[in-house]
Amino acid sequence: MSRVRRVAALALGCALVTAGCSSPWATPPPSSYESEAPTSPGPDARSESRPTSPPPWVSPRTSSPSSPTPTPEAARAPEPRRAYLTVPRLGLRDFPVVRYRGSPDDAPGTAIQNDGDLASPRGPGGGVAAGEVGNHIVTGHRLSSTEPFRYLPSLPNGSRVQVRVGDTVHVYEITRTRWTSFREPASLAAQRAPVPGRPGVEATRPMITLSTCATLEDHAAGNYWSDEFDNPEHRIDKIGVLVASRPA
Repeated sequence: MSRVRRVAALALGCALVTAGCSSPWATPPPSSYESEAPTSPGPDARSESRPTSPPPWVSPRTSSPSSPTPTPEAARAPEPRRAYLTVPRLGLRDFPVVRYRGSPDDAPGTAIQNDGDLASPRGPGGGVAAGEVGNHIVTGHRLSSTEPFRYLPSLPNGSRVQVRVGDTVHVYEITRTRWTSFREPASLAAQRAPVPGRPGVEATRPMITLSTCATLEDHAAGNYWSDEFDNPEHRIDKIGVLVASRPA
């Protein structure tokens, strides 16, 4: 082969190699297919109806965001400051219930009731939020301020009680009556126990305690004792169990 032909062949070979490298079937560089696609968190864990944590961040090559894995650290929406109580048999409709940290009928709780609202304690000395497993406690005046619980002692078993919290209504049914003595620590402990009246028993369902003073009954029996907040010795508690929760 002449020198001219060899040079021409060499030039053609280089052109073919160059064309192959730019072919649409050539393997792209790793950075164009191994980078993670953007991930997105799962459903809003703050929903009252789904108290689960958001799923972990998901790689599209390992799992699907449509099957989230719940974690023990369930996140709930913060409980509103106010809830609203409805007791048709007492003529109460959306009566304000103010939560606070404390125990039933202590200084903060009494102040709330003196201002005209119902009070609902939280924390170690109180109860739980409406709809939660345990004892949801609501206390109110019977003979003073706005007298929301004036007729509570006459509330019969089987009566329905509704607590509206945010966009959910929790419905309880009254099942029994209990008396609490403010002069007996054991009786007070039983009032705020997770299962009302049964300290040491583990709660397995949501319950409610509606409590008001037994001033008339105590005075009729000649008992005029009262504590520093003018609470008489006894309180009358109506206890119920949750039967339904529904959208407001």
